[in-house]
Amino acid sequence: MAVIRPFKAVRPASGMEGKIAALPYDVYSREEAKEVVKANPDSFLAIDRAETSFPDDVDTYADEVYERAASLLKERIAKGDFITEEKPCYYIYELTMDGRTQTGITACASIDDYENAVIKKHENTRADKEVDRIRHVDTCSAQTGPIFLAYREDESISAVVNRIKQGSALYDITSDDGIRHRVFIVDDENDINTIKERFASINSIYIADGHHRCASAVKVGLKRREENPGFTGDEEFNYFLSVLFPDNELMIMDYNRVVHDLGGNTAESFIEKIKNRFEVSAPAAGAVKPGKKGSFGMYLDGKWYSLAIKDEYKNDDPVEGLDVSLLQKYVLDEILGISDPKTDKRIEFTGGIRGLKELEKRADLFGGVAFSMYPTSIGELFDVADAGRLMPPKSTWFEPKLRSGLFIHLI
Repeated sequence: MAVIRPFKAVRPASGMEGKIAALPYDVYSREEAKEVVKANPDSFLAIDRAETSFPDDVDTYADEVYERAASLLKERIAKGDFITEEKPCYYIYELTMDGRTQTGITACASIDDYENAVIKKHENTRADKEVDRIRHVDTCSAQTGPIFLAYREDESISAVVNRIKQGSALYDITSDDGIRHRVFIVDDENDINTIKERFASINSIYIADGHHRCASAVKVGLKRREENPGFTGDEEFNYFLSVLFPDNELMIMDYNRVVHDLGGNTAESFIEKIKNRFEVSAPAAGAVKPGKKGSFGMYLDGKWYSLAIKDEYKNDDPVEGLDVSLLQKYVLDEILGISDPKTDKRIEFTGGIRGLKELEKRADLFGGVAFSMYPTSIGELFDVADAGRLMPPKSTWFEPKLRSGLFIHLI
């Protein structure tokens, strides 16, 4: 059973939400973050990326950077930019992009559920990437970026959500990228109990996005337990900030590949080798966006081709049968010699939000080849996680991104 509980959110004061809400800290370079904060000093990025307060010669991971983040958060709460909820509540967080809406429950999930695999992951995390957020969460004593979780849709939870969404929103803003964000509060005790009890009947919750933030929050919680041997399990550090979405509302976008060269092949010899495992179309009239599992687009030497994996190379294994795995095994590794896409500098990954023109641009720049992918499904993600397995790197791209600063969980 999953423990998903309400919490006393620290959240923007009325009228500040549009200025504060920010994209996740890790979508920006240092220079980009600096420009965002310069244009909008109220952006939560000033706290999430506190190195923006310092000259460029100050190390991003210096102690004073994390101390600045903590002091900024305290200053802005004291200033009245944020308010603190009087009682533990859930929040409904609705995002609409390109006419498509997904709605989640903002709440706190249990670090024990993460440790016991009630909350399941599908990616490995790297310790070096965790350290930054561990220090940020620990120094601020706050979780500032929610983890994107998914669950199999529950009709009772959906009924509460849909009913509350008929009322007035706490926040209703449209961000610069055109995404509409609406937030509603769930403060009625009957509704709170319904949501809590329904989640308690759900055996599996899945990390959709934010594996490193999740692992960091959990490690801070475990550290706090060591520092407080008399802990009861009810303290806030035993829980981490999350937004939980039903599977039927989620969309995973394609996560495409660009390789900088042809591994010593000519365009003609490369295509001949591809034909060993794939059916290859004649050059297409335009860009190829795959329409089903097992199909791929390939941009090579100024032309687009459709590829389809031959039946004898399809695989029912939850990991080996993924399109990203088939491409990795039969093209990237077998033909191009890229055995570890996590470390090989010859390959780059492009989220589907960038479009197919970006693939053409990058492949043309290097004189290499690009592959457009059919998106991994949420069902495939669940199957991999349920099997206790891990997906290959860069298998999923979720949009829209959750905003930081709309909800803060003090620990």
